[in-house]
Amino acid sequence: MIEKKSSTPDFEFVEQEIRKKTFGILSTIDQNGKSHSTGIIYSVSLPESKFSLYILTENNYKKVQNIKNNNSVSFVIPFPHHLLRFVPSSCIQFQGTAEVIPFTDINAQRVFLNGPKILRLNIEQANKLASDKQTAVFVKIIPNSKLFCYGLGYSLMTLRKNIEAGSYYVIIPPERL
Repeated sequence: MIEKKSSTPDFEFVEQEIRKKTFGILSTIDQNGKSHSTGIIYSVSLPESKFSLYILTENNYKKVQNIKNNNSVSFVIPFPHHLLRFVPSSCIQFQGTAEVIPFTDINAQRVFLNGPKILRLNIEQANKLASDKQTAVFVKIIPNSKLFCYGLGYSLMTLRKNIEAGSYYVIIPPERL
């Protein structure tokens, strides 16, 4: 990977891009050491709080059981090119830890209620199911300090000239960890 240069995007730019999306791929490790990946809808912590992602899911799902056994995760957010489908997607990826928190957690609910409509609909659906004794939970994903990026913030022409130019990382500021 190319060393991070001062002209590369910073954490604030990357955080803004993460906030624009709601879909990512969560990878966990099962009790046999095998990886398990699943597409999920996520929300981002409020800007004034520590940086983390939240997902809403069911307590009995494989990803939740895996996190309870091993809280190490990796996460990828793809940024596909919808018009130029032959062009590789830009992406953000990171490793971190995850914790299962109850559906009643006020901070997690606030994050979803302050997010895009799809997140608010998920909370509404979970509230309906909660009354039927379903087992909705949140998973809080806490990234390690380094977020690895590819292509985000770079023009296709720049990447065409030097495909490695789009590979960089940003560091989450200590006060946001």
